[in-house]
Amino acid sequence: MKPTTLNIAAACLFDTAGRLLLVRKRGTRALMLPGGKVEAGEDGLTALKRELLEELNLRVPDHALSRLGRFRAVAANEADTWVEAEIFRAQLPHAVSAAAELEELYWLAPHAPQPANLAPLLREQVLPALGRPGDPADAGNAVDPPTY
Repeated sequence: MKPTTLNIAAACLFDTAGRLLLVRKRGTRALMLPGGKVEAGEDGLTALKRELLEELNLRVPDHALSRLGRFRAVAANEADTWVEAEIFRAQLPHAVSAAAELEELYWLAPHAPQPANLAPLLREQVLPALGRPGDPADAGNAVDPPTY
């Protein structure tokens, strides 16, 4: 049976201290970037803005989001599933709080040890693309090279 691929859009959101916002969805264990599935008829940016509003009550204008790249990894919470993700980055304009299906917000400080429960996409692809310490990225999983 061929594995399922989910198309998602997510954001690396940084506070003024350079900490990266991670989230954990209700009923799951893995920490991941805020964002979610791209719905039919949406592009990645539109999906991301919808998800940020739903999950964090956060409105981010298009010009504040820069594209980091597209990455592929094993899904954190779904068996026999891969995620193909369009990742953006932005500075948070203000404090945020968990909404919708989010159970936890977690701030990953620069150079802090990585929690053991990071989602594979984050651990193997995104953090290395950001130049953060951690497991080396497997270049074979990148869909296209990151752009800064």
